[in-house]
Amino acid sequence: MSESRALSRVSRIVGSVLLLVGLAVFAIRLRQPGPYPFPEGGPLVGGFLALLVGGWLARDWGVARPLTWLALLASPIVLFFALYVTLAELEEVVVLKVTNEAGQAADLRLWVVDRDGVPWVTMPRWKADAHGLRESRVELLRDGETRCVNASRHEDRPTVIEIHQLRQEKYGMQRFATAIGLFGPVPNEATVALRLDPCPPESRGESRTLARSRH
Repeated sequence: MSESRALSRVSRIVGSVLLLVGLAVFAIRLRQPGPYPFPEGGPLVGGFLALLVGGWLARDWGVARPLTWLALLASPIVLFFALYVTLAELEEVVVLKVTNEAGQAADLRLWVVDRDGVPWVTMPRWKADAHGLRESRVELLRDGETRCVNASRHEDRPTVIEIHQLRQEKYGMQRFATAIGLFGPVPNEATVALRLDPCPPESRGESRTLARSRH
C-alpha cells in the first residue's frame, strides 16, 4: 500500500470517529429529562471542532496532504475534548436557570449531589459572582421538573471539600478526570458550594406564575 493510500485510509477512519463523537456532543443531551438544551461554550466548541476536523479527514482531499497531516495531528486533542463533554452528560446533570443583575438569563449545566436530603452543586467563585449566585432565588431543572430553589453560597473549606468528595463518589467521569490530572483530589481555593433549598410554598407559586408568563 502506498504512503498516499495509507494516509487516506487513516484519515477517513479518524474522520469518521470524530464525526460520530461530534454528533454525540449534541445528541447525548436528549437522554437528560426536560427540554433539550443546545450546547453552549466549551461543549459547543468541542462538538463543532470534532465535526469540522472529522468532516475534513473523512473526505479524500488528495493533494491537500499538508492540511490532512495538520488535521491528524490536531485530532487527538479535539477527540479528547469532544469525548469529555459527551461523557460528562452520561451521568446526572441538572440545570440552574439564573438571571444576573444585568437581567441576562443563563442555563448552567452542573453535576449535583445530595447532602442531608438537599441538592448541592459546586462551581468557581468567578462563575457564581458572574451570575449573582450568593443568596439567590433561582429555578432548578432536575428529573424533568423545574422548581424554585433558594441558592445559598458556602465558601468554608470543610463544606466545599465535602461536596467535592460526594461528587467524587457519585461521578465516574470526575474520578477519571482526577486520575489524569484535570481535577485535583481536593477543590482549589476559588471553588464555592451552593446549597439548593426548596423555596417556601408562596415562592414556588410565584415561580410557576413566572414560568407561565415566559411562555
